[in-house]
Amino acid sequence: MRISKLYWKLSATFLLVMVVLGVAYVFVSVYTARNYFHEVNQRLYGDLAEHLIKETKPLKNGQPDTLATHDIMHSIMVVNPSVEVYLLDTAGNIIDYVVPYSTVKLKSVNLAPVMDFIKNKGKVFMEGDDPKNPGVSNVFSAAPIVENEKLQGYAYLILAGEQYKAVTSTLLGSYFLKTGSMVFMAALIGSLLVGLVAIWLITKNLQDIIQVVRRFKEGDRKARVTDAGNTELSVLATTFNDMASTIEANIEELKSVENLRRELIANVSHDLRTPLAIMQGYVETLAIKNDQLSSEERLKYLEIVLGSSEKLSKLIAQLFEYSKLEAKQIQAQKEPFFISELAQDIYQKYQILAKKKGVELQLDQPQNLPLVFADLGLVERVIQNLMDNALKFTPSGGKVTIALRAMENSVEVRIADTGPGIPETEHSAIFERYRKANSSQQTSAGAGLGLAIARKIMELHDATIRVQSKLNEGTAFMFQLPSIAA
Repeated sequence: MRISKLYWKLSATFLLVMVVLGVAYVFVSVYTARNYFHEVNQRLYGDLAEHLIKETKPLKNGQPDTLATHDIMHSIMVVNPSVEVYLLDTAGNIIDYVVPYSTVKLKSVNLAPVMDFIKNKGKVFMEGDDPKNPGVSNVFSAAPIVENEKLQGYAYLILAGEQYKAVTSTLLGSYFLKTGSMVFMAALIGSLLVGLVAIWLITKNLQDIIQVVRRFKEGDRKARVTDAGNTELSVLATTFNDMASTIEANIEELKSVENLRRELIANVSHDLRTPLAIMQGYVETLAIKNDQLSSEERLKYLEIVLGSSEKLSKLIAQLFEYSKLEAKQIQAQKEPFFISELAQDIYQKYQILAKKKGVELQLDQPQNLPLVFADLGLVERVIQNLMDNALKFTPSGGKVTIALRAMENSVEVRIADTGPGIPETEHSAIFERYRKANSSQQTSAGAGLGLAIARKIMELHDATIRVQSKLNEGTAFMFQLPSIAA
């Protein structure tokens, strides 16, 4: 129904345009026809003024010879009633005329067209003043009146006088009516034929696109407009195809996000349940066997509860941090700072943990490293996360290295360990939230958010974090920060 309404609206618009063009055509045709007939009239009777002067001498000593000339003037007007005869002096003033019906309203005539007519011998179409109609131009014939080789005036003949206008106005009205009717009918029939066919082709393509959209709406995610680039509505068709592909990709992404969400809930539930269960078990033991426990056992249980609460607190903090990063609620507040000083502070902080686990901690940095431009707190968070992972997966007797290296326009930070390593097939998965490598690392404690947080922070710095690892040889994580001159 909507397509039918659009079809008829477009058809009506096309018809209106054709009618307007038809009316314009009629007016142009009438104007052209008028000029055509005037030019024909001038070509036929353009030498009439010259013949008048040859047959008689209308002026004697600059004065009109009324008796001698009026008879000939009347004869001319009998032969051609549309002719009006005027005699002009050398200044263009009307000094005599033979004009039927109405009176003459002008006292003089502009001689410029008269001079041009005489100069071109009537071969160029032009119009001059109409003495009966001030401000109106009319077709004329003119010739100079010379007596004793002296210019006495001009014979000025209007070739399309009032009688001519009366006849032609009637004919033009009839011509206008006939032509207008014919043009209107031609416009009506032409617009109906051409418009209906052309608009049918357009609306047919639109109907095809609507059918595809309806199929897509009803669940056919593969529905696309075939041969979209070659239709009359190619822009609409290709835009819909692009939109449909984007929607399909978004749906697949949402499905992937939903699967990750379920995995997230499962992992979070497991990671939250474990420390909570430990805390609950030991607290219940303390409550039930409080009198039976020695002070050493009570202290040991409380330390276990405290450790579990710290793990729980750390997990919750990571969840909040990652949620804020993913929601883009954290923005990098970049500033210049010495990465070497930050690396030295982190090295000192992790020395105690490394010695406690029996892991050698090494700091490798050259002298005179340039300043880097980044968010100090966020970069520190990344290095801490990488250090936590390195110490967690490095066995006793192993080594963890913090290495800094100046590049061309940046400084590279590298955290390497001598742990069990990560299979190459799992390098990309370890940066996803709640993903751990399917190796011996999987049995280690942790929620799997540390590397995901590190990657999000690097994205805020328009940087990437890379991994190099081989099984039983160790793992290294690297990222680069832009440097600036000190």
